[in-house]
Amino acid sequence: MVGDARPSGVRAGGCRGAVGSRTSSRALRPPLPPLSSLFVLFLAAPCAWAAGYKTCPKVKPDMLNVHLVPHTHDDVGWLKTVDQYFYGIYNNIQPAGVQYILDSVISSLLANPTRRFIYVEIAFFSRWWRQQTNATQKIVRELVRQGRLEFANGGWVMNDEATTHYGAIIDQMTLGLRFLEETFGSDGRPRVAWHIDPFGHSREQASLFAQMGFDGFFFGRLDYQDKKVRKKTLQMEQVWRASTSLKPPTADLFTSVLPNMYNPPEGLCWDMLCADKPVVEDTRSPEYNAKELVRYFLKLATDQGKLYRTKHTVMTMGSDFQYENANTWFKNLDKLIQLVNAQQRANGIRVNVLYSTPACYLWELNKANLSWSVKKDDFFPYADGPYMFWTGYFSSRPALKRYERLSYNFLQVCNQLEALAGPAANVGPYGSGDSAPLNEAMAVLQHHDAVSGTSRQHVANDYARQLSEGWRPCEVLMSNALAHLSGLKEDFAFCRKLNISICPLTQTAERFQVIVYNPLGRKVDWMVRLPVSKHVYLVKDPGGKIVPSDVVTIPSSDSQELLFSALVPAVGFSIYSVSQMPNQRPQKSWSRDLVIQNEYLRARFDPNTGLLMELENLEQNLLLPVRQAFYWYNASTGNNLSSQASGAYIFRPNQNKPLFVSHWAQTHLVKASLVQEVHQNFSAWCSQVVRLYPRQRHLELEWTVGPIPVGDGWGKEVISRFDTALATRGLFYTDSNGREILERRRNYRPTWKLNQTEPVAGNYYPVNSRIYITDGNMQLTVLTDRSQGGSSLRDGSLELMVHRRLLKDDARGVGEPLNKEGSGLWVRGRHLVLLDKKETAAARHRLQAEMEVLAPQVVLAQGGGARYRLEKAPRTQFSGLRRELPPSVRLLTLARWGPETLLLRLEHQFAVGEDSGRNLSSPVTLDLTNLFSAFTITNLRETTLAANQLLAYASRLQWTTDTGPTPHPSPSRPVSATITLQPMEIRTFLASVQWEEDG
Repeated sequence: MVGDARPSGVRAGGCRGAVGSRTSSRALRPPLPPLSSLFVLFLAAPCAWAAGYKTCPKVKPDMLNVHLVPHTHDDVGWLKTVDQYFYGIYNNIQPAGVQYILDSVISSLLANPTRRFIYVEIAFFSRWWRQQTNATQKIVRELVRQGRLEFANGGWVMNDEATTHYGAIIDQMTLGLRFLEETFGSDGRPRVAWHIDPFGHSREQASLFAQMGFDGFFFGRLDYQDKKVRKKTLQMEQVWRASTSLKPPTADLFTSVLPNMYNPPEGLCWDMLCADKPVVEDTRSPEYNAKELVRYFLKLATDQGKLYRTKHTVMTMGSDFQYENANTWFKNLDKLIQLVNAQQRANGIRVNVLYSTPACYLWELNKANLSWSVKKDDFFPYADGPYMFWTGYFSSRPALKRYERLSYNFLQVCNQLEALAGPAANVGPYGSGDSAPLNEAMAVLQHHDAVSGTSRQHVANDYARQLSEGWRPCEVLMSNALAHLSGLKEDFAFCRKLNISICPLTQTAERFQVIVYNPLGRKVDWMVRLPVSKHVYLVKDPGGKIVPSDVVTIPSSDSQELLFSALVPAVGFSIYSVSQMPNQRPQKSWSRDLVIQNEYLRARFDPNTGLLMELENLEQNLLLPVRQAFYWYNASTGNNLSSQASGAYIFRPNQNKPLFVSHWAQTHLVKASLVQEVHQNFSAWCSQVVRLYPRQRHLELEWTVGPIPVGDGWGKEVISRFDTALATRGLFYTDSNGREILERRRNYRPTWKLNQTEPVAGNYYPVNSRIYITDGNMQLTVLTDRSQGGSSLRDGSLELMVHRRLLKDDARGVGEPLNKEGSGLWVRGRHLVLLDKKETAAARHRLQAEMEVLAPQVVLAQGGGARYRLEKAPRTQFSGLRRELPPSVRLLTLARWGPETLLLRLEHQFAVGEDSGRNLSSPVTLDLTNLFSAFTITNLRETTLAANQLLAYASRLQWTTDTGPTPHPSPSRPVSATITLQPMEIRTFLASVQWEEDG
């Protein structure tokens, strides 16, 4: 049933005979017989990837080969919106029109068969493609087949690497690569990852790229000190070992730092946006410059070649939104190539210039058969000069960052329900449901100027608009699916403002239903919290049994919220009914003793200041004095050391010590049977609720910050800080895109000696989902609900930046300060605090972080709806799984792929060494036979991570490292429907399915 072939490797030059035999047929559609049993054998094609290099230009092995790479970098939103960039609107803001770039490039490629061009952003290319005639599409397909138009990276966008969650990265890459596979077959499949503009690079990103089948990774930005060292030591290129759990070479990725970020060499920019002189080869012209230009280029190429180890070097010929008049570029490049290469015969010059691509350059490096050094850490934080750390964007636009994370959660629920209900989800009593708009909007949000918070304000507004418009078709889809699966056609309602306690249905109706959907592979016990009117309510579970509930009064607003605990099965839903109790009013339950506790945790607060002062794990007998408070850094506007200001990208406080928002907080203690809360009010613009629910092993801190006052003329960057006496020896730990954990050390970089110019900003790292400190015995972990910047600036301390409002631009191109008006001035979020023994902490933070990113989704209904099918009795509870997944396994993706095909990803979510006394880091074996209740899997094909090629047909270039021999990937092997997951392994399948008739 399962084609489980591990990818095999291929070394350049080792499989030449197979190259020509590879066709451009779509790799995911090989002739496979229908399965009559749970068994299938895939035959490996060990040289499949070498075929992708068959169109590369010839080089001259005895010369320095200069690979010119014509390219454009097209931001999917930045200073203009996505649509404004595509159509070329508002060129007074920035002259850029992507449709014209692609038109012009295609025409110029046709003018000279040696010309080449790479394109990256499929969000733009797919839109342009749909507008072309059949004749133009045929021409473009031929250019792709010949390798003259090559796709690099191939994601919907070039995603950010600091503020993105790995699940969303995989989704956006899958969307773009699927378009290329379906449009161009294997001819259009990118061989290299191309992240030339993101502001620092995560280890997890490299791991994901390797698992997607890429042969190499090119990027432009790295720390200025790091780059200086690499140039001296000839380490601009190396192998990145991007996982401590996955066995090499699974997550190994050859990585190349481009010599000039992603711009042309100085003086050689021939775009219409540039002012450099074109090539004038006419000796009679007073503007003749060809001889001098050739001399300059030869010196440039020779000097650059000395920084790299082979007889090949690369030059990026293009930049932001260039090639709108491609002829100006190509005409001058044609002349440059001709003039320089003419020197080979005339003067014996040993330099050869050619049109090339990153993939063709990589192919030559691989053929050099060198041994390469290995990198094991990441490229954060990034600074482009002294006092210039790009660590502000880790926290910029926190409201948009939360909306993006919430939308990821919503999209996964939408995808799952579409998969479980089948065609009934797309067309039903509520209209046409569609997950594609939200999938595309979420893909756009991964762009390195979107979720990063580094766009202009009107562009950020447009990103939010795209998400909002994507939610609606998913709401229709989910309504159709829930009606189909529950058997009742209710008037479903989605309350999008529950975070600010607004939901018209629950606040006005005397009775209503609460449908709670759980996207996790295990059942959850989850506290439902809904705004209601001043009544007492009766809550019944799916079986009609009364469950405990509470109505609590919010001290700050005197409004009410209903609480009850919902038990929800794996990948399924439970329906609870709620009704008002007549003539009863909720009792206020305030207290003055500043202690909250349940059976697992106790939190004490200082009676004089109202601040948290002690956390106790009653289960493990751990007691930790800890003080939590809010502070703010005064944002620098430049000083005598540097004119650098804090801005959307850059974090630069004007002093190292932050200021208290307040030394004390006004407090209200709320104690009810289902919740205990301390409401802290620090100032008119900063408050927090610290709460504990029954059976909860973490302390929840719900903070509200804003509008940050700037009337004093000071920009402010607000942090929540936890201070303890833990002896942490300068170490702290952060996640990489929500997956593996990296050790951080204050004022230190693992691969070079750091000259620290910013003791605060230079120690900030991206925190996508968690940060922790430990003394080797106790571990204090804080989980986040969005990406934030964080650090430990002194032993025992841990801080996270929650909001920032700045009055000056940081001179990185945005051209406006991060001083948002409107609703984004107020931000609400949550930190979950866990206190554990170090050896058991991973189990807590891994499983809780999973529940945070895949939280249950609440859907409401008035009740009393008609039956979906008269012959079928309605059901108030449903699970899409016949048996729960083990705790170490996450259902990462369950989504529709085709009319009768689903995309399925299963992930081992624990790393090596995170057993927690429960064998959670051990390999896990799963039987996929009859795992799902709503459909039957009839055929299963394993693919690479982005699902754009069958795993049995995938192979990557092999690289020799200086750490010793790397094991070869396992050969293809047949397996049954029983699959095994190693720690941190993700396995991806395309499943042919038949849906059960009754859903």
